[in-house]
Amino acid sequence: MDFQGKPAPENIMTNEETKRLQDYLCKKVNPNITLRPRPRQDDSVEAYIGDEFFALVFKDDEDPSDVSYNLDMAILAMDLEEA
Repeated sequence: MDFQGKPAPENIMTNEETKRLQDYLCKKVNPNITLRPRPRQDDSVEAYIGDEFFALVFKDDEDPSDVSYNLDMAILAMDLEEA
């Protein structure tokens, strides 16, 4: 990130990356997952199942030769009570 909080160009998730990640998550987790751009954030996308938001996916390219993507999902205790 630069001093203004904007991601460096290599941290930006492209449409191609987002599509490849969505295809992967649909195969491995749930076929109804969609990834959507985040407002004012280019280094991550929002993950939804149907219309329900459930996680963020961040690009981690601290080591350019070893890019990875992190799925960040918070589970609230009250959500467990509804399950």
